[in-house]
Amino acid sequence: MHSLSIFGTSSDAGKSTLSFAITYLLHKRGIKVAPFKAQNVSNNSQVTDLDSGEIAIPQFFAAEAIGLKTRSAFNPILLKSGGKSRAHMIVNGKSVGNTDVWEYYRNIKKLQPIVKTAFTSLQSEFECIVAEGAGSPVELNLMSKDLSNIYVADEFNTKIILVADIQRGGVFASIYGVYNLLPNKLCKNVIGVVINKFQGDMSLFDEGVKIIQNEFKIPVLGVVPFKPFNLGFEDSQSLMNYSQDTRNAIITVGVIKLPHISNFTDFEPLVVDEEIELRFITSVSEMSSCDLIILPGSKRVIDDLSWLRERGFEKKLSSKKTLVVAICGGYEMMFEQILDDEKVESEFKVVTGFGRLKGAVTFAQEKIVKKGSYNIFGMMVDGYEIHNGITKKRCKEAKNLYGTFIHGLFDNDVMREYIFKQINENYKGYNFKEYKKNAIAEFSQHIDKHIDMQVVIDALND
Repeated sequence: MHSLSIFGTSSDAGKSTLSFAITYLLHKRGIKVAPFKAQNVSNNSQVTDLDSGEIAIPQFFAAEAIGLKTRSAFNPILLKSGGKSRAHMIVNGKSVGNTDVWEYYRNIKKLQPIVKTAFTSLQSEFECIVAEGAGSPVELNLMSKDLSNIYVADEFNTKIILVADIQRGGVFASIYGVYNLLPNKLCKNVIGVVINKFQGDMSLFDEGVKIIQNEFKIPVLGVVPFKPFNLGFEDSQSLMNYSQDTRNAIITVGVIKLPHISNFTDFEPLVVDEEIELRFITSVSEMSSCDLIILPGSKRVIDDLSWLRERGFEKKLSSKKTLVVAICGGYEMMFEQILDDEKVESEFKVVTGFGRLKGAVTFAQEKIVKKGSYNIFGMMVDGYEIHNGITKKRCKEAKNLYGTFIHGLFDNDVMREYIFKQINENYKGYNFKEYKKNAIAEFSQHIDKHIDMQVVIDALND
């Protein structure tokens, strides 16, 4: 059986959600399948089950959705943005330090065998690998350096589905351009195109389907109506596309949208909570309308701490009157000092924090990456850690402050109820695991209804 590549005709076309849904649908049809992305750029990562490595959220999410234990081979190369054309590189789940864009491209030949080994190891165990692409596959000046699209599709002779976002405009040009700029070998492997995120009367695109099929000679696998899916966010751009029904909201939560915000899947349980109105805020004035402020994780804690000060957040965040949940990088900011003798993040050896927690956080070169069950604020919760900061305790509770290194806090029903009932005693809560299970099945059924999966499966078996 062939493996499958999902190429977007533009960025944010819906590759991640379609890749997860197809992985799920193949699994439901009895095919042993695994998710894959050769190289991801995202500050949103999770800790794997089998080898305690870091991989990007989409591949973790897709594996979790089908009950598959996660492993670093699903995403062998992960880049976390460090600003100024630099990134933190993670290879096979483990940190290998910082790189810049030019160094990364110079080393592309050394990275190809890493991708090949990971993909080959999965092929030995699974019938089909669903490989998500990245951005556009036909950036002509970068095609020889493209790991996630061209390299995987060419090296492993994968079948290909194109995904086009009709909301962006120019959908015909993007489909025609990508298809005709692909190498001939890959053109022959294109199963067809999915028109994604359609809104309005579907019949209005009947003529469009005919044009693509008859004039472009590209099969249309389906036209998928837009359906919000508030899970598995890959990056801050996709995060801002969330949809929320706030008619029954009784608590307003403000998440400070830091420039280097990370692990923002922490807030997915709040996005889908009917009793919560979630806002991402960037100014101090917005804090007054929020019952709770969340200071989230950060890939660049010291830089984001400076940004908060420049924006005038310090007075409010330092005040014991402000109710704050501080997670990971946000937790580190709440101490009196951040010590960075080894220059993990900056040239400053000592940086003053907001001081609501006594003592200091020390940055170490070796990153802590682990997952498990934790005793947080007197409750056992499941979560994970990804941080360089070290303190005596992984969580601390003070007046109007809950601080912890643990991500996934709000996934736990008991923790949400513990915090939100103190804000509003009428808060009832809900079962997030049950919601997530149902939402995944419902969204996948939506995709199944609107694309021809039998054509896909027949092509994979060809």
